[in-house]
Amino acid sequence: MFWVKKSIIGSLLLALLSGLGGCSAVRLSYNNGHQLAWWWLDGYVDFASEQAPAARLAIGRWFDWHRSTQLLPYAELLVALRAQAAEPLTPALACRWNERLREAVDVAFERALADAAELVPGLGEPQFRAIEQRFAKSLDDMRDDYLQPDPTARRQASVKRTLEWVDRLYGSADAAQRAAVAASVAVSPFDPERWLAERQRLQRHTVQTLRRLVAERADTEQRIAALRALGLRSAQSPDPSYRAYRQRLIDFNCAFAAQFHNSTSASQRQHAREALQGWEEDLRALAAQAQP
Repeated sequence: MFWVKKSIIGSLLLALLSGLGGCSAVRLSYNNGHQLAWWWLDGYVDFASEQAPAARLAIGRWFDWHRSTQLLPYAELLVALRAQAAEPLTPALACRWNERLREAVDVAFERALADAAELVPGLGEPQFRAIEQRFAKSLDDMRDDYLQPDPTARRQASVKRTLEWVDRLYGSADAAQRAAVAASVAVSPFDPERWLAERQRLQRHTVQTLRRLVAERADTEQRIAALRALGLRSAQSPDPSYRAYRQRLIDFNCAFAAQFHNSTSASQRQHAREALQGWEEDLRALAAQAQP
């Protein structure tokens, strides 16, 4: 469940910072975030009826805290990003921005630990089986999206995903930029088979950890520590070769982000600034709705 919670938090922040396709969608999605998060989490865990109220309350508390403490810092982050959009970008700076976004996710995850830890003792075999089944389905979905049997189809899908992110921030890419994206995908170190194998190992470790915590009747501090360790495990594999691979991929992506940004036109950078400003305004409006 910890891993699921971190997925929710990370997806929430990424959705906010990517705009969800428009300003109104940001506000609508966030204002319904507690319900969306509940559907998502229950889709993994399949809470029993007696477990659901505590889980809903935990989600509500987290969103109350998040709205009142995190949205304005995110807005300030977008202010800084907007200023950067007008300037050249280096690979090192692109990596630093990636790190700052990761840090924002980590703060939100850390806040969720205590609530998540309180829900763990109520989990039983039906919940563990539900998590395993949902993990397996997520892997099947990812194989469909990332491991197409035809290498050409696989590259085309990767190019499409990249261009969707590019177009959302900068507006439509021109022909030369689309060719640059395709060339980058062709030489990227991204290995979907390796990535999915690592994800599967993390999933197994997550369920094993949850089962152990329940079986050992771990106290609150032990549960929090174990969930925090799982969070670290998701960011830093215990396998040195995978850590090295992941760092190569990060470095490659940072270099590509800088290369693409530096290829953008004045109108594309203006599009990026306007998009970032719109998302910033959304975050400030949402923060203003926080309960005193």
